[in-house]
This record gives sequence, C-alpha cells and structure tokens, in this order.
Amino acid sequence: MNAEIYDDLALEQNAKSKFGRTFDVKSVIVRNIPVSHTSVATVFLTQKKELMVYIDGESRLHLSDVKKIVRRMGLVAELYIPPKGQTNYFETVARTKFSEVFPGRANPTDDDLIYYRTLAPYHPALVQILEVKSGEIFKFDTDAKSGWRLATKFAYRRIKTS
Repeated sequence: MNAEIYDDLALEQNAKSKFGRTFDVKSVIVRNIPVSHTSVATVFLTQKKELMVYIDGESRLHLSDVKKIVRRMGLVAELYIPPKGQTNYFETVARTKFSEVFPGRANPTDDDLIYYRTLAPYHPALVQILEVKSGEIFKFDTDAKSGWRLATKFAYRRIKTS
C-alpha cells in the first residue's frame, strides 16, 4: 500500500517537473504494465476525472512510437502533452528536421511537417485520453498471438462540455 502511494506521488512530481502539469491522482487503473520490451505505462484518473497515460522506460521513444503504443493499448489519445515550457515542441522539432532534409525550402506547410512531427523525441510521455475503445486496456505480451494481452476492463469516454 505504501509503495503505491509513493508511486502516485512520484507520478505527480514527474508530471509537474517534466510536463508542467499539476494534478492529483485519484485512482490508478493499471500500474507499470509493459508496453514494449523496455517501456512501461501507468493509466490513471485525476481528481478532475481525466484519464491519463504516463509512459516511461529505458529506450528512447519518439512521438510515432508513443502514438503506436497508445493505439495498441486500445486507447484514443486526445492530447500529447509537450515537455514543460515548450508549448510548440513538436512543431519546432518538425521544422528543424524538415530543414535538415530540405535546406533550400524556407516555409514548409503543415502538410509538409506531418511526418517530421512524429520524429520528435518524446521520453517520458504523458498523454491525455479521450476514450477507451472497446472498454479494454491491453498490455504488451510476447507470448500472445497478436503481441498484446488484456490488462483490465475499464470503460471511459470523455464528454466535452462548455
């Protein structure tokens, strides 16, 4: 029990120090489930009833890796939270990578930058979730036929209000 409280406090501290988001963890749905050979994820609800996923591990992840992990977990992402103090982080990295590949092009369009946004380093990752697709959250498992096994059943859909 105490270890779980310390894990929740560490999660809140990491979110504040690395992403600039302050929240209180209300309940943890699944804790430290494997999402790749070297990464783990924690899915939790905040006091404001927002479903969040915190992904961390040994390997370096990019935005494309995090998107794939979130999708394979059976979740629909609403917002990929950028690192603290860098509100245009993914856009800035995309422009830099684009200019490295095409040094002669001055003003790339948003369509030009779609791929280069996915190359942004994103480790650790904090993702706000819109919904759990089928009411099931999956975890990585090499023994399973698809590579993913049911971790828990949890129904969630965020309804936006004005």
